[in-house]
Amino acid sequence: MEGTVYRSTGSWYDIKTIEGLYYNCRLKGKLKLKGLKVTNPVAVGDLVRFEPEENTLDQGIISDILPRKNYLVRKSVHKTEHAHLIACNIDYVLVIFTLDQPKTSLGFLDRVLVSAEAFRIPTLILFNKIDLLDKESLDYVTELADLYTELGYETALGSALDPNSISFLLEKLKNKTILITGHSGVGKSTFLNSLSPDLDLATSEISSFANKGVHTTTFAEMFDLGHGIKLIDTPGIKELGIMEIAQDELSHYFPELRERLGQCKFHNCKHISEPSCAIKKAIEEGEISYTRYNSYLSMYGGEDNRK
Repeated sequence: MEGTVYRSTGSWYDIKTIEGLYYNCRLKGKLKLKGLKVTNPVAVGDLVRFEPEENTLDQGIISDILPRKNYLVRKSVHKTEHAHLIACNIDYVLVIFTLDQPKTSLGFLDRVLVSAEAFRIPTLILFNKIDLLDKESLDYVTELADLYTELGYETALGSALDPNSISFLLEKLKNKTILITGHSGVGKSTFLNSLSPDLDLATSEISSFANKGVHTTTFAEMFDLGHGIKLIDTPGIKELGIMEIAQDELSHYFPELRERLGQCKFHNCKHISEPSCAIKKAIEEGEISYTRYNSYLSMYGGEDNRK
């Protein structure tokens, strides 16, 4: 039988078949021995083949993973040089960004965008909780939205607590598999509940300690929201280590850097300390954002402190 992985709990996977039947499956032993440097060989969104187990009504064993059209990964926080699959077979990445309560780092946002660019997955940035901002903060968020819009990314400003401010997203998300991501506490579960109130997902207030969100999503999970929308909710991600992108390819995934490739004096320019670098010149002339360039330097150097 074939089906889609809807939920991963580490060792068991909830699978939904085309007929709408649900099975709780575990991996066949050989799938763990392929030498893949990932902590989880199967992820939400994967299409798999499985064999129903005898003497059970809804359990099975995954025997094969069908070819993926794309996936997003991050560095494993436990195993060096290993990756952790976030989700597979994605049509759209929705990043929820909050300026405060909690604060989302621009470095984290840029890492999500670069990871999506690597697989040419369209991305939308929702600047959430704008109802909590004063005028100065709202002006700053608006400037950020303008910056990323000019780079070619879709952006929106709104509040997950106000369904009317995000209702337009329903049309954009129809018949797509969406990965929703962001730090804990940015409003992912509230956003899902606004789109589909019958989900009644657990939400949490921001803890006063360190102004960080309290984790409410333990495992990645896919939800059917109607209108053909499949939305993958993920545990809040504090950090996103770039994987499978070589240093000399990194600039290809920054649109503003990519359009200037080939204009530097040296064909193998790293855009760091080389003379006659077109990208560094563009930064000095205000054509490229310092924050974006700092994100490039951080990723190039393999820095992992992105809290």
